[in-house]
Amino acid sequence: MASVREQIEELRSKLNQYNYQYYVEAQPVVSDYEYDTLLRQLQQLEAENPEFFDPASPTQRVGSDLANSFSSVAHRFPMLSLSNTYSLDELKEFVERVEREVEGVEFVCELKFDGTAISLTYEHGRLTRAVTRGDGVRGDDVTANVRTIRSVPLVLQGEGWPDYFEMRGEVLMPHASFERLNRERAEAGENLFANPRNAAAGTIKLQNSAEVARRGLDCYLYYMAGEGLPYENHWDNLQAARSWGFKISDRMQMCRSWAEISAYITRTDTERKELPYDTDGAVIKVNDYLMQRKLGSTAKAPRWAVAYKFKAEQALTRLLSVDFQVGRTGAITPVANLDPVQLAGTVVKRASIHNADQIALLDLRIGDMVYVEKGGEIIPKITAVELSERQEGSEPLQYIDRCPECGTPLVRIEGEAKHYCPNQMGCVPQIVGRIIHFISRKAMNIEGIGEETAELLYKSGLVKNVADLYGLQPAMVAALPRMGQKSAENIMHQLAASRQVPFERVLFALGIRFVGETTAKYLAGHFGSLDAIMNASEEQLAEADEVGEKIAQSIVAYFADEDNRQIVERLRSEGLQFEVAQKNLLSNSLEGLSFVISGSFERHSRDELKALIESHGGRNLAAVSGATNYLLAGDKIGPAKLQKATKLGVEIISEEQFEAMIGDAEPLPPTTTATQESAEVEQTAEQPTPQPAATQGSLF
Repeated sequence: MASVREQIEELRSKLNQYNYQYYVEAQPVVSDYEYDTLLRQLQQLEAENPEFFDPASPTQRVGSDLANSFSSVAHRFPMLSLSNTYSLDELKEFVERVEREVEGVEFVCELKFDGTAISLTYEHGRLTRAVTRGDGVRGDDVTANVRTIRSVPLVLQGEGWPDYFEMRGEVLMPHASFERLNRERAEAGENLFANPRNAAAGTIKLQNSAEVARRGLDCYLYYMAGEGLPYENHWDNLQAARSWGFKISDRMQMCRSWAEISAYITRTDTERKELPYDTDGAVIKVNDYLMQRKLGSTAKAPRWAVAYKFKAEQALTRLLSVDFQVGRTGAITPVANLDPVQLAGTVVKRASIHNADQIALLDLRIGDMVYVEKGGEIIPKITAVELSERQEGSEPLQYIDRCPECGTPLVRIEGEAKHYCPNQMGCVPQIVGRIIHFISRKAMNIEGIGEETAELLYKSGLVKNVADLYGLQPAMVAALPRMGQKSAENIMHQLAASRQVPFERVLFALGIRFVGETTAKYLAGHFGSLDAIMNASEEQLAEADEVGEKIAQSIVAYFADEDNRQIVERLRSEGLQFEVAQKNLLSNSLEGLSFVISGSFERHSRDELKALIESHGGRNLAAVSGATNYLLAGDKIGPAKLQKATKLGVEIISEEQFEAMIGDAEPLPPTTTATQESAEVEQTAEQPTPQPAATQGSLF
């Protein structure tokens, strides 16, 4: 019979292969059920045998709910950007210059992916580090987040790879993931991402790798660097990388003349509209490495490669009118109504204008012929006016100064682009919007009350704010149009169940401006209760991860409003969760103490140290302040944190001193109210996590 370790390795090997066939080859060979069954078996074996922990295991792709801290890493070689051109004539000049300087040149033409650049380091066939481009000289270590991307191999397959090498490529968000994410954000009342590129860049820098895993990023690789590469040219090395498990585009082409390059660009510009991800151009590279070295680089870009940018898709149509919409936070959004026009495969009737500044900048007028682009936007945007077709006597479009729904004079907060209706308790779209946000899936998840039912409950006078939901009775609901006894009973059941929704989701459900799902989770973890958040100052709020000055000001303003406080107290009386569920603690030796962690450590990762602090009753802070008791300092500590700690007299301790603080702690007896989450945190803290090795860089 196979040993436990052999069973674990066999499951890992199978799952890695299935994962490659599904996410890279797009040819699944097992059902989702079979894959999930094997994954659960592996998870159970690893949990029972933590001595076999491996960060490259398929089970680690789900990410962690613990906050990541991104350290700055120097690229071995600068991550140079490519020179861009929007002109085919300029591109032809590039090709002709290269052909004059080197003989018998071959070019590799590739798609230019519209995402965020990444550098992956592999040692002995295993992913050890992932670093963003940053400023080209230094980038952020985002290894924990990149491990969750299913198309990135954690362990290479096949043979022939160097002991140490790098792959450079692009992390992107496919259209399907982007549309799902924005749909969820719309349901939750959060701001939408403008395009997949922004969504990918924002996601890869999230502090919560479990949320990164959920968002569905993808990664294409397009360059290899290192010593002892198998081939002396770009094309063959990428084909080798494909055999090792990397996702390499199948839309590359070897070209030996300007005619072939031009034909590739023309074809790609058409075909890209059908791709499941965004591309914004083509990249043309000299294939042979010896020729690349001969051509050299400027201070900013290689002379052997160039990027040709496609023109943004545009359509010309007439501006018929402008609607001003009111969101749940009171934000006013102008939306243009257009003559229907075909654009990028769809009929466009509406377009975003964003704000008053954009209207003034474009000098928009009703009746204008306007250019509309759909460069990744959910709602297409107006980019310019065709002045040659402007109607005589037209007047500049005037931005409204009163709310279109309630007539209240609008306000514009200093430093913000949007106007707001301040009548939050009397403006119908804001009231209904807050109710819809409260009942949404990521908030209180009250099924049975959709948008139409929420509007119906408001218009009938039964619900004027979210607290009124808990005063509903079955007979009241059943009497409403299109409702009945069964629907009413279902809503009552869902309302009762919502009293057990965890505190962080209750906090998100309140709809505090700028407090999204992730920020609510960090606030809940940092403060532990709503009372602590309500009584915190702006400075104290800003000590929590993901909370800056603007968010802190918004939270203070929310709880300073008496109407909001009354709603909160009514929700409290209804039994909603206003505290983080009690967790099992290893001891209370750090109770009342706050820590800031900075630098790298010999025996623990920073996530492990954070988990240890919390499991012994302490609190983690994101920044050094007067409330900090200790700065836990490792190698390469952040100079700003060290300077501030010294200035404030905060005690600076080493990893060894911290271990001594918790080493003699008396263990607490186990409680019966501990959540599964706390058990997972403690287990994570006990597992050895190897530290990533120093990164090296490639050319770009």
